[in-house]
Amino acid sequence: MLGRYFPAPMKYSKYHALGNDYIVIDPKDLAAGLTAKQIKLICHRNFGVGSDGILLGPLPSKQCRFALRIFNPDGSEAEKSGNGLRIFSRYLWDAGLVKGEEFAIETLGGAVKSTVLDHGKTVRVEMGQVSFRSDRIPVTGPAREVINETLTVADKSFQFCAATVGNPHCVIPRTEVAPDLAKAYGPGIEVHPLFPKRINVQFMKVLDRSRIQIEIWERGAGYTLASGSSSSAAAAVAHKLGLCDRSISVLMPGGTISIEIQDDFFIRMTGSVTKVAEGQISHEVFDQEVAL
Repeated sequence: MLGRYFPAPMKYSKYHALGNDYIVIDPKDLAAGLTAKQIKLICHRNFGVGSDGILLGPLPSKQCRFALRIFNPDGSEAEKSGNGLRIFSRYLWDAGLVKGEEFAIETLGGAVKSTVLDHGKTVRVEMGQVSFRSDRIPVTGPAREVINETLTVADKSFQFCAATVGNPHCVIPRTEVAPDLAKAYGPGIEVHPLFPKRINVQFMKVLDRSRIQIEIWERGAGYTLASGSSSSAAAAVAHKLGLCDRSISVLMPGGTISIEIQDDFFIRMTGSVTKVAEGQISHEVFDQEVAL
């Protein structure tokens, strides 16, 4: 029985960043590590608490003040999440582990620097450097910058650019974007043979030199109201193509994130965080035998 790992209720905190919600779990409240099935149950919106992912931390780090592991609702592990990092930073602030100083967080996608502002309601994260190199993203084929290439999914061909900010992204410029477009073609693009580690997908409309609009299909999570790493990648592509300047507001269904593109495509992201709840997960959740 899965519940044997959690004889007592498991504590959690829930936050959202522009509608992209995460559950934060402190490892000290776990008797053992989380399995993929347990992650799926916790994130399930009918059988569990419901979220777009789990943030497991703070964990010890040799190079940073804190380390963080990020899990998608399908049980897979993500290298980096911009919204997740902002939420985790707010959690650290709420727990009294940080104040107004800049601090570093280690992720599988690299170290970032974070600062909590506005009494916890806003967080700024130095996301790291965006690369368009195929061998770093990764994208199959010869080593190159993946700019204005073509892929075909189902009945449609798309021109795309690929980028990584510690996790992989496929950015598709369009004259119009809509949720139905992301939901229809995002699943196929996520698992396209071009992308051996799967990929996050952004359909992007450039509104002017300082604003873009994106619709997001997130690897391992599906259609998503907002994403910090997607905002970073899409803004970087818009600037790389010469369509936008260095300061870009990224409009998403859940709200707006501000991106500043510094020299060599280092990204600074600023956005809001909202605390939703604190609670306990009953061990009965993990004893359910449901198809996931």
